[in-house]
Amino acid sequence: MDTGTVVTPPYVAGPLQLAPFRGLRLDPSRVGDPATARLFARPFRSVAGRVRQWEAQGHLVHEARPCLYLHEYTVNGVTVRGLVGALDVSRRAAGPAQRAVLPHEGIHPAQADNLADRMHQMDLNPAPILLVQDSPAQLRQLLRRQREATPDSSFVDRAGCAHRLWNLSDPLVLETIAELLAPTTAVIADGHHRYAAYLRLQQRQPGPGFDHGLAMIVDDGDTPLFLGAIHRVLHGSSVDDVAVAARSVGIVTRPAHQAEALAALSPGVLIATDNQRWLRVHVGARPDRVEIETLHDRLVPALGHGPTRITHHHSAADALSHAHRDDTTAILLPAPRFDQVQRVVEADRLFPEKATSFQPKPPLGVLLRRVHDEGGEPPTLPPRRAKRSRQRS
Repeated sequence: MDTGTVVTPPYVAGPLQLAPFRGLRLDPSRVGDPATARLFARPFRSVAGRVRQWEAQGHLVHEARPCLYLHEYTVNGVTVRGLVGALDVSRRAAGPAQRAVLPHEGIHPAQADNLADRMHQMDLNPAPILLVQDSPAQLRQLLRRQREATPDSSFVDRAGCAHRLWNLSDPLVLETIAELLAPTTAVIADGHHRYAAYLRLQQRQPGPGFDHGLAMIVDDGDTPLFLGAIHRVLHGSSVDDVAVAARSVGIVTRPAHQAEALAALSPGVLIATDNQRWLRVHVGARPDRVEIETLHDRLVPALGHGPTRITHHHSAADALSHAHRDDTTAILLPAPRFDQVQRVVEADRLFPEKATSFQPKPPLGVLLRRVHDEGGEPPTLPPRRAKRSRQRS
């Protein structure tokens, strides 16, 4: 895999469309079970056959008719709801103004190729990519009304995650959802490489099946995902190197004791440490720029030594555990806010690689999509009515 090349994935043009599809659902007793991973194991060309076998054995349920799905899951007290459907990826945007799906990180082309080959062999989208948006108030209200009905499925999986699913198949409901989603955009929270793989598959084989890819849209105004920072460790660079580099580009630093430094971690302030010396790095809080951009765009290029490599860590404790020598420095970052992420992508900028951690992600196996369903029929939307004026939130 070429890990050195990072590129911007192509842009999907609006309108934003989620089409109904015939979902495949693992038996609840198998969701959250690590042994289920063997369904998707190598050789990938055998996965389609395994899916049919599991379906015949009752381990997989294939929905009788195309639906959109409202999936609610609760992990460690955090509840997330998302609308799951087949995302239309058949149109390319000519420019940023036409975008419907907004990536916030670049991708490695070789990794996207690898995933595209894998999905082509499996003839399966094994998990939805995760999209986030501030949905229109009317859509939020519509989905709230749908939740008043009894869920079509309700269970607790093997990992203790509680799930509720509603199958949305009423033509009027689907039409209204399509009208409300069409003018909106959504940010990719998780699944940039799978998104890029969808586009590569569609380019290779346009038409029924690969014109769509499985996606879940979460409304940040309804059930916001937890958005955490991903910290850095600079290998080959010392705390002194960081202090000198900061001064050279006009960034103020202040030494501190450990407790004082950790308490100072906040918007506009990074912490650099080797667990012996602690440094507050004041990069400034700006609504249109995120701290990690300043780190990678200004501070890292100014370093006099290294870094020979940069590693990424989802917790401060993990980053600190790797900073234990004079030439290995942990950089602790404040968590960005979703509105900051939106401003960056709307300005057509990308975050540095592995800059955000959206949690919790939907567990594997709750909803899968067979790319070429029986008869090769593409997902379809109901006929559109004449447009009515609607006010967005």
